[in-house]
Amino acid sequence: MEDGKLVAVKVLSAESKQGDKEFLSEIASLSSISHENLVKLHGCCIDGPCRILVYEYMENGSLAQNFLGGSKNKSKFNWKSRRDISIGIGEGLAYIHEEVKPHIVHRDIKGSNILLDQNFTPKVSDFGLSKLFSDNITHVSTRVAGTLGYLAPEYAISGHLTRKSDVYSFGVLLLEIVSGRTAVDFDLELGEYYLVDKAWEMYKANKLLELVDPMLNGNLLESEAVRFLMVALLCVQEKTGLRPNMSKAIKIMRGEINISNTKIAQPGLITNIMNVKIGRTSKSSQSTTTFAARTVNCKQYS
Repeated sequence: MEDGKLVAVKVLSAESKQGDKEFLSEIASLSSISHENLVKLHGCCIDGPCRILVYEYMENGSLAQNFLGGSKNKSKFNWKSRRDISIGIGEGLAYIHEEVKPHIVHRDIKGSNILLDQNFTPKVSDFGLSKLFSDNITHVSTRVAGTLGYLAPEYAISGHLTRKSDVYSFGVLLLEIVSGRTAVDFDLELGEYYLVDKAWEMYKANKLLELVDPMLNGNLLESEAVRFLMVALLCVQEKTGLRPNMSKAIKIMRGEINISNTKIAQPGLITNIMNVKIGRTSKSSQSTTTFAARTVNCKQYS
């Protein structure tokens, strides 16, 4: 910028059906919020079909690039950094879910949408799919958008979106951070498998500690790592009412709430695109969904 400030510029797809008035209204809501764990939106611009967002610049790119990009990158993240990143992401979500009015549901929490500043402080970014919730609204029905492996099953199947949909995605991301694996992974013996499934099986066998990333070489507090994995499983439970809200999840991670005797229910998981609700646009008879397009990205990502 003219004042020497470095910024990140994102040009949105011209295919969006959102009108200019709604776009600017939503951007105005997002630009008025400020939190250490949210990327700061400096401004926006509409020029013909182009819609441009200007964000603060994040020196260390995304969590997916830095952490899930290979063993060389993962070696930079010791247990303390993973702990701080996990709690920071949780605090950013708790802020938009519980403190901001109207509340905001992100809808696409995953590693590539968590950016890291020069100090590796996590920042939730990319609110392009977010929805605003007034206090008197419990859910909205919307066309499904998100990424395979992170999608809450009730949202994927019915299109009913709540803050617990983000909680589910956070649970999957937390599993990735602690285990060092991706949401959809590949094993020579198992073939393609889902991390949520693997974590559930290891929990039932009382072997959660074995899921912790071996790259840590045991340099961690084992009880804390297992607690984080239990929080993740609480967040991905099939019944939304059993999932904690984000502020409670943070307290559990910090050890302020004891869950050692808590029974965790079976997780929900969408593994088949045929189970996902496909919405129809008002101007076309052709079915469209952001989810379907992103399924390809997930396959490449895995």
